[in-house]
Amino acid sequence: MHHRLLSALLAATLCLLAACAPAGTPSPESPPPESSTPAGDSTETTAYTFTDVLGNEITVDRPQRVVSFYGSFGEMWMLAGGELIGTTDDAVTERKLPLGEEVAIIGGTRSPSLESTLGLEPDLVLLSADTDAHVKAAETLQAAGIPCAFFRVDTLEDYVEAMEICTGITGRADLFEENALAIQRQAQEIVEKVRPDPGEKAPTALLIRAYSTGAKAKGMDNLAGVILHDLGVMNIVDNHPSLLEDLSMEEILVEDPDFIFVTIMGSSTQKALDALAQGIQQNPAWSSLSAVQNGRYVILPEDLFHYKPNKRWGESYGYLANILYPEISLD
Repeated sequence: MHHRLLSALLAATLCLLAACAPAGTPSPESPPPESSTPAGDSTETTAYTFTDVLGNEITVDRPQRVVSFYGSFGEMWMLAGGELIGTTDDAVTERKLPLGEEVAIIGGTRSPSLESTLGLEPDLVLLSADTDAHVKAAETLQAAGIPCAFFRVDTLEDYVEAMEICTGITGRADLFEENALAIQRQAQEIVEKVRPDPGEKAPTALLIRAYSTGAKAKGMDNLAGVILHDLGVMNIVDNHPSLLEDLSMEEILVEDPDFIFVTIMGSSTQKALDALAQGIQQNPAWSSLSAVQNGRYVILPEDLFHYKPNKRWGESYGYLANILYPEISLD
């Protein structure tokens, strides 16, 4: 009897202790909960996945050894807060980038040295989708386990998309705002100020690309042509597509454009201008064109209209807008 009473008291005591235990306290048989990350110990990933212009999906994790096969893309990478360990010679000869002595020059953009590139042990290589040598080089680089990203920048929108990728890789959203979105807004504001309303007469223009052996009319396949379109200009190649193949004076005379703009392609500006002078400008009808008579024959600066403007896209829009619509203040 006494033994049964002690057993009952012990059972009651154990039940009372269980009822008073704090909620969530694990029982002796239960495994302890998984430990969580201590406060202040960040586990945020820096890996970034994107799709390049050729549709390749690429994942990189804050690459530190980046090589660019195109000076323009090297400049974009620097504008995104990245650093280069190698690039092509146009970064210096054309873009005048402030590269340190530690940055290797790996050859020309159309003939980059794969040997030099591999020797640099890059963790990302930036390539042009429009350059055959880059497409071929990518096969070797990828076989060596080196991530490659292809870009194509022909318009301001292309530039903004490329910068979104570059700043996504570097984690610099502030530089995307400063060097891409702010530039895009600048150009958009210019377009809104000057572009003629529907029904208003738009200025007409002929855009010529001159090189050492000749000249051709250009349209939306040229960055100046895209800007002219955005600014509301009617490019006469829209009415005469044959000008894209043959710069016919007869067709130019039919339209008699308000403006003639020339962009220079090639290493020698003077040779390109000489070829233009010895070509279409020798036609006696050239001097009768309204654009020539009114001083509206304009050689466009290479840094804004031949090389990719990058963060100077707004300047390119403003340069043409001031010529086309001098009566409108852009301030």
